[in-house]
Amino acid sequence: MSYAHWSVRAVSFLIDMLACLAPNIIAGAADPGDDAVQIAMLPLSVLLLAYNRWHRAGRTGQSWGRQLMEIELSGAAGRRPTGMLHAFLRDLAHLLDCVPCFLGWLWPLWDHRKQTFADKLANTVVLGD
Repeated sequence: MSYAHWSVRAVSFLIDMLACLAPNIIAGAADPGDDAVQIAMLPLSVLLLAYNRWHRAGRTGQSWGRQLMEIELSGAAGRRPTGMLHAFLRDLAHLLDCVPCFLGWLWPLWDHRKQTFADKLANTVVLGD
């Protein structure tokens, strides 16, 4: 396996975010003016995020988006899977990818291991074919 290309990683992330926010998207489409429904759906979205990005990805290396794009999260030293806590901390470290000017999200475009800042901090890589 080789390191996953940036575009594949970006698409898998978008799939994950759309899947996790689906309850809010559907509620907003059903009744655009009702903020209470949006707030009521928020816990479900957080649970979907926790299951998909932390539990599932930590246990198998693949979130729904990664599975669809045929890539997987792995420890840089070859440790697979990374574990739920490690997957959570990596996602938390993605906040640093936003500073400055989202540079960390673009870093995989020229990094030899195609890692974001969060990947470097968490000592993870994303592998694909």
